[in-house]
Amino acid sequence: MIAGRLRTVTTVLAELLGAELTRTVRRAPAPGDPAAAGRPRAIRLALERLGPFYVKVGQMLSTRPDLVSPQTMAELALLHDRVSAAPFAMFEPVLAQELGEDWERRFVHVDRSRPLGSASLAQAYRAVLRGGEPAVLKVQRPDIRSQVLADMALMRRAARLVARTFPDFNAVIDVESSLNVIFEAMEAELDLTVEAANMERARGLVEQFEYLDVPDAIWATPRVIVQSTAPGRSIREVEPGSLTEKERLGMGRDLLAFMYRGYFVDRFFHADPHPGNIFVAPGHKAHLIDWGMVGRIDRRMSMTLVTVLLSLAHNDGPGLARAWVELGRATPWADIPGFAGDMALLVPKIATASLDDLDFGVTLTSVLKYSTRRGIQTSPVVSLLGKSFSNIEGSVRHLAPELALTDVFEDELRGILLHLAGESLSEIQAARTALDLMIGNMLAPEQLRGLIRDAADRDFTIRVGQLRNAGARGHSPSTAALRTAAVAAAALWWSRRRRCTPPSGR
Repeated sequence: MIAGRLRTVTTVLAELLGAELTRTVRRAPAPGDPAAAGRPRAIRLALERLGPFYVKVGQMLSTRPDLVSPQTMAELALLHDRVSAAPFAMFEPVLAQELGEDWERRFVHVDRSRPLGSASLAQAYRAVLRGGEPAVLKVQRPDIRSQVLADMALMRRAARLVARTFPDFNAVIDVESSLNVIFEAMEAELDLTVEAANMERARGLVEQFEYLDVPDAIWATPRVIVQSTAPGRSIREVEPGSLTEKERLGMGRDLLAFMYRGYFVDRFFHADPHPGNIFVAPGHKAHLIDWGMVGRIDRRMSMTLVTVLLSLAHNDGPGLARAWVELGRATPWADIPGFAGDMALLVPKIATASLDDLDFGVTLTSVLKYSTRRGIQTSPVVSLLGKSFSNIEGSVRHLAPELALTDVFEDELRGILLHLAGESLSEIQAARTALDLMIGNMLAPEQLRGLIRDAADRDFTIRVGQLRNAGARGHSPSTAALRTAAVAAAALWWSRRRRCTPPSGR
């Protein structure tokens, strides 16, 4: 299988390279020239031809201004995983293998003539179960798992080759780790029982939201899943006027709040909440569908990401730079002062943008461009977060364009900070922090005595310059302790600010 995929990939890339050489021989296209515009489109079409794994790679690249041009980013953002529908007969062997030769006895009816959706990994059909319940039958394409695993194996080899050939580039980008993020996010798409488990977890998380729901996974095997239906149509197809203003704004607010809590509290989020994956209908809740690609982040990253957004809100470029370095790792040649200077120039432009214009996803990718240029390796998960941020914000704009996105984030921030502070001040976390401080080797005894003396004199200053070298090597116990204190203080400050700030009239 790997040899066959290698031939396919080589053929497609050779055609792409040949077309590029033809353009170059004829004449070098200037920026804005239609010939130059054709290059990004050719790349997108090549990735779509190669299949689902390469589509995911392209979608991730659409959030990386440090790797591709703005024109290519815009084109890759159009990547879709929709393909021509295959005849139902192609999927019958899969159903027989997964459910048995008598699989049809599980259903009263399956609409074989017209699939609900057709993607490169699976195809979905309307069905009616034996009890009369309407459902959606989703069946994986034959042999698609082996194809995707072959693609992953090829890309792992390519990543190792890049690491050996371009070590400095790999030190900043870490190609293999970036690919691993895609591998892990696609896990559920290759095993539908994992997608069913994701849906079950998400259903529990949306229970507190008035306008939001997730389909129920009725039963699943690795290659077949049956789930409840989602009423209505995707956000991009629905007429906003068909919904009441209360429904539109309620759905928009709940979608954003649910995603923000996923990033910072639950640390489990829908990685692809584009308009096609959100169904809405008058009189019904909005349904988030397709839980095949999810993201997970750890506690430290979620706390640091909140610090990034708080620094942005307070027009604090150097603070954002320090928090961003915490998200990844500084290479030995990293220019951290230069990056802080970049942020000092960039952040005021973003912080003074109108609420309607601010886009957290675009903001993350903008910062990523500068950090890579300055030799700072950022966690690959940030690309997945940026993609998810941008998708959900774009989806909500389809539904409720007048909704100020940062208003929702501001409403959620107090709860997020209090949750993080509660975690930090829990008995277990306090014990961990105390043990880290006792056994850690970053602070020498004389430094610790100095900190205690400064605290007693109420002259406690964090000397970032002294911590920078240690921070570049790894995250120290004292850093964890300082972050714990900072989050707790931020929660208390935000709680007091919200109580003291008069209503804005919104």
